[in-house]
Amino acid sequence: MHRRTALSVSVALLAAAPLLTACSADTRPGTAAVVGGERITTSALQAQVNDVRAAQNRSAQGAQLIGATAGLERLKLNKMIQTAVLERAAKDAGVSVSPKEIEDVHKAQLEQAGDEKALAAAALEQAQLTPGQMAADTRFKLLRDKLFAHYGSQDKALVKLGEAAKALHIEVNPRYGHWDARQILLGDQQTPWITQRSRPEQAVPAGA
Repeated sequence: MHRRTALSVSVALLAAAPLLTACSADTRPGTAAVVGGERITTSALQAQVNDVRAAQNRSAQGAQLIGATAGLERLKLNKMIQTAVLERAAKDAGVSVSPKEIEDVHKAQLEQAGDEKALAAAALEQAQLTPGQMAADTRFKLLRDKLFAHYGSQDKALVKLGEAAKALHIEVNPRYGHWDARQILLGDQQTPWITQRSRPEQAVPAGA
């Protein structure tokens, strides 16, 4: 097993296909969730899940990793919804993260991990992330920590996150569980909002 390693990749990996497409407020077939009047499609969700499963199957620990992530679809959908909530709250607060900040974190994490292969293995093992998903995860953590700092406490930031979630009128396909508006998460998924404050290169990956 690899030691806990915070995760990121080059800024180029941020250029991914959009996860949200416009639709009505009503959930319909092919929709995993509706957030702010836009839908997270089941195909976008499944693409993330399939990427992780393919990477797990290539790993020497594949059976163990797959067995430990039976709820991968819900975990990924939870993160996709929370990302939209975080982006809305950050925009409202005037908080942002630059590509350089993401790249700087990646360099520090790569130095700690030793090489890209070790970093990718840690990402897959600890946070169910493929290389193509790691930069977005780093952006999430940096934006979250900046939002906490902006409001001076996690509690105050959580209130703003709750307001952002409410404004987005989140609806989830019952297939994936129930959206908990109070906790700002999907069902019994672990929330990444409350975390031990630490340097980015030592942070536990969100959703791990």
